[in-house]
Amino acid sequence: MTPVVSRGRTITEADIVAFSGLTGDHHPQHTDAVWAEAGPFGGIVAHGMLVLSYALGLVALDPDRIAALRRIEDVVFKRPVRIGDTIRVEAKVARPDEGRGLEGWEWRILNQNDELVIRAKVEAVVRGEDGPEAEAEAEPETAADEAGHPVEGEGAVAR
Repeated sequence: MTPVVSRGRTITEADIVAFSGLTGDHHPQHTDAVWAEAGPFGGIVAHGMLVLSYALGLVALDPDRIAALRRIEDVVFKRPVRIGDTIRVEAKVARPDEGRGLEGWEWRILNQNDELVIRAKVEAVVRGEDGPEAEAEAEPETAADEAGHPVEGEGAVAR
């Protein structure tokens, strides 16, 4: 199956500063230019979880089809993402929904040079005809009075 490719997203210094503030992750690899310059990556890099979070937003998940994400597993951070890098996601179905209400995807997050920066497996809850929504639709309406209390008997009107 051909992968679905997302639009791109350029990582900015403001993204890294905001993510540090939101998460409390102020590791100097992400927040201290002098420390990071002498560190293993030779400069500030984005938090891996920031990049993964942006990937979630880049993948177009149809809310009429995908009810929720259930699991993200086997996440591997392959390369650092730097300020100014542009990421995109290639996603392909690895395990189609076969009436179970679950669908598995393999995601490859790439930078502007087509280098793999993160890979992950994502499982989504898929809406289906046999799901909770279908059961609710199949139930007959219960007649109710003005206050919403169930009413039985002849002449009861469903509201």
